[in-house]
Amino acid sequence: MAQKRAVVRQSLPDVIATDLRNRILSGDLAEGDLIRQELLAEEYDVSRMPVREALKRLDSEGLVVFINNRGATVTKHSLAEIAEFFDVRILLEVDLLKKSIPLMDEHHFDQCSELLDEMEASYAAGNVADWGPLNAQYHAMLYEAANQKLTMQLLERVSMQANRYVSMHIDQLRKADNAEHDHRSLFNLARLRDVDGAANLLRAHLENTKQQILELIAATRSK
Repeated sequence: MAQKRAVVRQSLPDVIATDLRNRILSGDLAEGDLIRQELLAEEYDVSRMPVREALKRLDSEGLVVFINNRGATVTKHSLAEIAEFFDVRILLEVDLLKKSIPLMDEHHFDQCSELLDEMEASYAAGNVADWGPLNAQYHAMLYEAANQKLTMQLLERVSMQANRYVSMHIDQLRKADNAEHDHRSLFNLARLRDVDGAANLLRAHLENTKQQILELIAATRSK
């Protein structure tokens, strides 16, 4: 008898939440945009019930503000809140990287290398929606060897919020070459087991991204 294999089955709310999450993180749905349940139900060709459940999940993630019986609005964070997302990322990621580098093996390095290639290819092709998740996967792989599950869960939550703003403004940043250089250098330092050098570069990389994002958002909102 053939061995049974587990198959991941997604419910309608799962599918809708995933699609809406990607649309928000890519900037297709902008901050402050109103999301009406009836329009989404028509767009996805479903009843309002799975749409409502999907919106409630995104509300719990902080991506939308759900309004019962009406719909939701895409969350608009203050500049102080956005800065805090990056500050928390810096605290968590630098600590994770320091713990991970001494424990990384060839599996981790091979996966990081592949993700770097995919990131560069996606940006060159203009696939911003693909670049964001790949960037998150790359950073997660750098930290995997640390085996800090709770910290990674916290990081995933805050990174989703921070990366949303990076994806929204990636074309305006026009710093792709710098980002690629930082990511490659970070990888090389990790391979050399240069913990302090890698930690310092990561801290500077995230701090620079934070400042650029805040300046862009401030300029955009002042228009």
